[in-house]
Amino acid sequence: MSELTTPTVKPRIPHFSSGPCAKRPGWSVSQLEKACVGRSHRSEAGKAKLAEVIERSKKILGVPASYRLGIVPASDTGAVEMALWSMLGKLPVDILAWESFGQEWVKDVLDELKLPETRHLKADYGSLPDLNEVDFQKDIVFLWNGTTSGVRVENGDWIKSDRSGLTICDATSAVFAMEVPWEKLDVVTYSWQKVLGGEAQHGVIVLSPRAVERLESYNPERAIPKLFRLTQKGKLIEGIFQGDTINTPSMLCVEDALDGLKWAESIGGLPGLISRSEANLQAIAKWVEQSSWAAFLAEKPENRSCTSICLKIVDSWFNGLTPEEQAKCAKKLAKLLEKQEVAFDIASYRSAPPGLRIWGGATVETADIEALLPWLDWGYATVKSEIEKPV
Repeated sequence: MSELTTPTVKPRIPHFSSGPCAKRPGWSVSQLEKACVGRSHRSEAGKAKLAEVIERSKKILGVPASYRLGIVPASDTGAVEMALWSMLGKLPVDILAWESFGQEWVKDVLDELKLPETRHLKADYGSLPDLNEVDFQKDIVFLWNGTTSGVRVENGDWIKSDRSGLTICDATSAVFAMEVPWEKLDVVTYSWQKVLGGEAQHGVIVLSPRAVERLESYNPERAIPKLFRLTQKGKLIEGIFQGDTINTPSMLCVEDALDGLKWAESIGGLPGLISRSEANLQAIAKWVEQSSWAAFLAEKPENRSCTSICLKIVDSWFNGLTPEEQAKCAKKLAKLLEKQEVAFDIASYRSAPPGLRIWGGATVETADIEALLPWLDWGYATVKSEIEKPV
């Protein structure tokens, strides 16, 4: 077969976007027919749906009984900022960032909250900051998995059990696909639109007893918008964690979230979800081992994400291009694959090194990943040939 021979098998579902992500296998809009539409979300029926999402989520994820899980506005971003605005300021802060979303939280803490006693521990795309430098006498803000870098922390062993500060973890592209050590985390945030393939705009915040104690004992000297308020008169608003949301949720999205959770249960819960995601990573890893042009952006195998799988181009020809030409080449590759309808939305994040980002979360079938890989080789060879020999 010549390098430019077009593959014959296409992925059945070419949805590899890193958010919103692929719907679960077999999904159709008919799954939303029982949605509680046309009713108040505060009605008995509406609150029952929201409470069911909370309880099913806690059960699948193994959230400790003493922790609270609530549905909040504005996706994972809203959940993270709710925690930052409501809890930070009592102690100095160590904030870790190794990709774009981590840098957004750095901006929030330094430029918006203007917390003076903040240390920024950073690393370039592909690696992690030195976790041994983290000071657990402080509050810690970090991501479990870097969605735009494909770099995750391996485990929670580096987090001290006898910490003084809170650990605030943005885990949106990790939850439901990776083991999360709840006892090491005080605030965990995520959204439905990642591993469960749910619809956007709704976030989830999980609080440990230590986080609740901080909320009830510390009153920041700053204005806190209504959408960020977790307490009232010095007490936690318990209703948030029982289905009484701060603002009006989409009951269509709630029904879709329930569908995703029920599917997760049907495939074995969290172990089944993790297994599917890891199988997708392994399929790509096997291909990368044989590739002459692609490599993982994550430098260490133990830090490779099994959800947001980021690839860089290492071909010597590509490395000889200018940065502008490299970016143009990578974008052209992604557009070519989209035109062939074999992969939608897999260009690397705009601030990441030029390359590809393939979502490997649990809703993606490994067979579709395997069908995609020959197209990556074909696409790169095609783009390289066109640039070397322009028409």
